[in-house]
Amino acid sequence: MSKKHVVTLTRRWPGEVEAHLAELYDVHLNGDDHPLSVAELQGALAESDALCPTVSDRIDAEVLETESCRARILGNFGVGFNHIDLKATRRRELVVTNTPEVLTDCTADLAMALLLAAARRLGEGERCLRAGQWGGWRPTHMLATRVSGKTLGLVGFGRIARAVARRAHHGFGMRILFHDPQSPSPEAMAEVQAEARDSLETLLAEADFVSLHCPGGKQTRHLMNADRLNHMQRGAFLINTARGDVVDEAALVEVLRKGHLAGAGLDVYEQEPRVHPELVHMEQVLLAPHLGSASRETRVAMGMRVLSNLQAFFEGRPPPDRVA
Repeated sequence: MSKKHVVTLTRRWPGEVEAHLAELYDVHLNGDDHPLSVAELQGALAESDALCPTVSDRIDAEVLETESCRARILGNFGVGFNHIDLKATRRRELVVTNTPEVLTDCTADLAMALLLAAARRLGEGERCLRAGQWGGWRPTHMLATRVSGKTLGLVGFGRIARAVARRAHHGFGMRILFHDPQSPSPEAMAEVQAEARDSLETLLAEADFVSLHCPGGKQTRHLMNADRLNHMQRGAFLINTARGDVVDEAALVEVLRKGHLAGAGLDVYEQEPRVHPELVHMEQVLLAPHLGSASRETRVAMGMRVLSNLQAFFEGRPPPDRVA
């Protein structure tokens, strides 16, 4: 019997996926689920045929400069891959795959949950009630912002953005605007009566809610800087389920502090797991710990997508989700 390929998972995955992997491969698990150091990542590259990182693992040039690299494929657990230095992987002749499509609906659900909760002050309301500060219903208590019928501006119009648009338009009668360098199909626009805007600034000036759905990385780092945040409508809300470095958190704190924006709903952060300390204490900001794909169904599907890519690669077939 031929020796099994060695596959290392940098974090713990749902048990059923780990079990499927163990049937096919010699799987090395991260028993206590701690973030791996540079040295540990390099060790895994040296000892494994496949390394399966997550968004919490920075696979940069330093990691990939290890003297010994047995691994031939990085099976990324996630759709985003800006935490992986693709130029460095090409120098190492490493194949890189991701997990598109399977987390679209789950992330779109969370984006709408953040939008609704931030607009209706649900986080603040729950804290008030749990602290025993609620004195009963009254006409002026915790007045918030209505969502139905408002204008939603989408920065990017890919799969997740379009899924958010469907929920917002068909569920809440929202008008949909978007800005994306790539032109979507007429059918995708017609489905939600979406209106394109040629510039990000135009979009920001018109939208009551702005939801970010662009990739992370150097090109979009601090896309939402002080100028653009101030270009948003006064009283608008910012929603981010994309990547934390798309937003300049210090600038966001300032526009929230001065009252230009009414609030924000954030699931990702510029220096995860660290969150800007002032955001933590702002009542008008709803904070989630990177839960975009965090349903059991979705995380299992993501793991099985990685498995499909590994199987294809080790069988000599093109991995279906190859990004490099």
